[in-house]
Amino acid sequence: MLQLKYKGNAFLRLPYIDVLLFSYLCSPKFGILEKGKYIEFVSDKIFAEVSKVADNENVDVFVIGGYVRDRFLKRPKKNDIDIVVDGDGVDFARKLAKHLKVRKVSIFKTYGTAMFVYNGTELEFVGARKESYNFDSRNPIVERGSIEDDQKRRDFTINALAISLNKRNFGELVDPFAGLDDLYFRTIRTPLDPSITFSDDPLRMLRAIRFASQLDFQIHPECLAAIHDNRARIKIITQERIHTELNKILESKKPSIGLKLLFETGLLEIIFPELYQLSGVTVQEGLAHKDIFLHTIQVVDNVAEKSDDLWLRWAALLHDIGKLKTKRFVEGTGWTFYSHNTVGANMVPKIFTRMHLPLNEKMKFVQKMVDLHMRPIALVEDIVTDSAIRRLIVDAGDDIDALMTLCESDITSRNEKKVAQFLENFKLVRQKIVEVEERDSLRNFQPPITGEEIMEYFGIEPSKLVGEIKNAVREAILDGVIPNDYEKAHEFMVEKGRELGLVK
Repeated sequence: MLQLKYKGNAFLRLPYIDVLLFSYLCSPKFGILEKGKYIEFVSDKIFAEVSKVADNENVDVFVIGGYVRDRFLKRPKKNDIDIVVDGDGVDFARKLAKHLKVRKVSIFKTYGTAMFVYNGTELEFVGARKESYNFDSRNPIVERGSIEDDQKRRDFTINALAISLNKRNFGELVDPFAGLDDLYFRTIRTPLDPSITFSDDPLRMLRAIRFASQLDFQIHPECLAAIHDNRARIKIITQERIHTELNKILESKKPSIGLKLLFETGLLEIIFPELYQLSGVTVQEGLAHKDIFLHTIQVVDNVAEKSDDLWLRWAALLHDIGKLKTKRFVEGTGWTFYSHNTVGANMVPKIFTRMHLPLNEKMKFVQKMVDLHMRPIALVEDIVTDSAIRRLIVDAGDDIDALMTLCESDITSRNEKKVAQFLENFKLVRQKIVEVEERDSLRNFQPPITGEEIMEYFGIEPSKLVGEIKNAVREAILDGVIPNDYEKAHEFMVEKGRELGLVK
């Protein structure tokens, strides 16, 4: 058990900490309880072992950062704990590992940190330090410092919370920047001047927005203004760091929180201009088209409610990315975006390349979703034929369910009756997909007749005729002229060859 004290005072014993009650009790605005009472919450057993070694080595040791924050917020425990040592963090890590009989300790000399895994938990150690920065780099100049110095260098007050692990004051909370108050008021705030904090390390601007999105917190007005003022500094951050934070925003329960903040602070215009340029409403001859950016982030939220798949959320983010290039006003028709899905799909590799996102099956999946996202909608609007369903199944393959989720999420009209009708129609499409798939077994479809077999049967060399026959077999199956069956396909191949003047 870990007894938790606040500014030297102890609090009411509770079976498990409740951040709202605790913050209410601790906040200066609401007063401090009498001494002699305390709150305690269940702790990891590893802390008792850390405490033993800390006292043996006569050094002050604290658990700090995300672990402490998340325990207060009752978020699911992560398998990583940050420990700061008022001394040599690497040396302490080695001695603790020896005490725990852990053989492998990873040392990162560049950062002055050490890490090892114990009972499935990753423990990272660093010596307390203070930092300063050069303007053209986010890599700090590091000096040895105190726990107070170390807390000053932390990005946000809610990540600067530290708990002592020494026996003499085990469980005492060190909170010089009122991080508990910020947890209670659900606020992202920097320990020091936000303008200096964000200028020194511009990645913290994205982290502020990411935490706001993940935790559903508000960014303090001064911090929000400082992000806007320092937005150009984001240019010194690598694309890998940027897309990592973007991914975490997209993985949030409601990604639109972070995406709106990126837009409002001006960061989006710099890091993702294609998405930023989708914003705004254009009116011509009294006809306006909805704000594509706002529509897009709503679609992302809709997908997030249905799926945890990061890459499906990326597909939602990019599904209309080609609309700006295809936007036209046609008299008598209004706004059109012909082939925006194809244009958008062609943009995906360029965006992934620039952002250093994976250029593998993940990218191909996103590209496929963007390219196909209009197909099920077309089936909703038209009579659903077996042939159209077959082609959709073949083109989508194993990703057909993901595609349907994206398309259903793409319905964002304020007309509830219209939305209900579209979703009802999508149910019909889903039902037809199941029926056709069960009957024709078309998922990941390949024509049963190969080009090699065509050449061997007719005794011909590789030529356009081979492709023509193979494609004719494919189309006959998809159109329902013949079943997806080898014998019927072979008969069709022979007949097609005769039509083309090929005689065996």
